Amino acid sequence: MKNILVLGSSGQIGFALKNYLSSKYNVIEFDIEKSLEEDLRNRHILDKILQDIDFVFFLAFDVGGSTYLKKYQDTKEFMDNNMKLMLYTFESLEKYKTPFIFASSQMANMSYSNYGILKHIGEKYTQILNGILVKFWNVYGLEMDENKFHVITDFIKAAKNQKHISIKTSGEEERQFLHADDCSACLEILMNKYLELSRDKNYHITSFEWTKIIDIAKMVSSISNATFSIGEGYDIQLNKKNEPDEYILNFWQPKITLENGIKNIYNQV
Repeated sequence: MKNILVLGSSGQIGFALKNYLSSKYNVIEFDIEKSLEEDLRNRHILDKILQDIDFVFFLAFDVGGSTYLKKYQDTKEFMDNNMKLMLYTFESLEKYKTPFIFASSQMANMSYSNYGILKHIGEKYTQILNGILVKFWNVYGLEMDENKFHVITDFIKAAKNQKHISIKTSGEEERQFLHADDCSACLEILMNKYLELSRDKNYHITSFEWTKIIDIAKMVSSISNATFSIGEGYDIQLNKKNEPDEYILNFWQPKITLENGIKNIYNQV
């Protein structure tokens, strides 16, 4: 049985991934939220573990939803945290020649965002080490840390607790949302195809469907009977829209509709 290391196993993608893989593989969880001894900002912390690992999912990052990024991404601490964890993790991956997938973002080419810049640096490391990089497009799932909630969880929590959803923007900005279970299924496929996958291709993991933020609020409202209002805040992506590369659809297809996915999260929160 393969030994799979999930870095960032307490995050919304990592949590879903380790649950998805646990029936087929020996999954080793690793996250600072689980233990302070699992802090990737400490050099050599992975050295003993990687000796017995067959594959690594590098999902760990200091990140959250738009509210978290607006507050922290322009701070030195945010930059330091992510630079350290990338530097030392990539150093250990190179040392042990461990196959890995690095979780990037569709924001990696948005140079006005420090988060995007950091993910772009991670992509460069991944290319140098011949790993596989994937670009996530607003993956949503069960979240535990309310300080880092992404928009769907944020709306669901507001609907349940306050019976009202406050959209911080006009709600007209569009995103592509993908359920964490669909994302996990895709990541497993990529892991199993690791040796045959081209490093020249872009592996965009998304639903390939655009949805307005205000429509997310409407979906949550219809489930919860909560009201909602719009605001005048700015969009963290400054209304920039990338178009995903559809190459990944050659061997994977998302299955969970956005409406069913939101209902699934609503019933778990």
